[in-house]
Amino acid sequence: MSPVAPPVVRLSVGLVVERRKAESPWVDFVWQAVAVLPDEPETKPWTVLREQGGATLFYAGSATVDLYPSETARYRDNLALGSPSIWTVLSPAEEGSWPYSVVAATADPAEGEAFTAAGANLVEAVPMPEILREAIESFVAEHHVEREFFKRKRRQADPEALARCRHEGGRE
Repeated sequence: MSPVAPPVVRLSVGLVVERRKAESPWVDFVWQAVAVLPDEPETKPWTVLREQGGATLFYAGSATVDLYPSETARYRDNLALGSPSIWTVLSPAEEGSWPYSVVAATADPAEGEAFTAAGANLVEAVPMPEILREAIESFVAEHHVEREFFKRKRRQADPEALARCRHEGGRE
């Protein structure tokens, strides 16, 4: 989803995931990302952080929040919200003892929404830590260029266009 050019800034984050017992006959547990840590800790992925009240918190692993100059308008919109977010993406694990693997983390709301297209992904918007907010604000201040919106004009319909088309196997 991100632009083809390499990111200008990469911010490492750690993902904290909560597992709760489900009140459902179809699934045993409900998994949900609940926080991002402002740096990648030296903890092994899927380490239990805390067990309390039927919920278990895990450090799920690390990801990078990549920042691109072409996306600064979206970062700015995210920061303008009362509580900016980082979108976390977990995907069903193909192998291993844990049901999910860390796929991505992003500050771009549109990119976060795009990850929901794969129905099996768990995509959560979690609060952005203050240190990340400051780094992203600084990036936007340095790289944002206001672009004028150009509304495209429609061409007038040509009712004779289909009559002039040459169709495969058809007549001229």
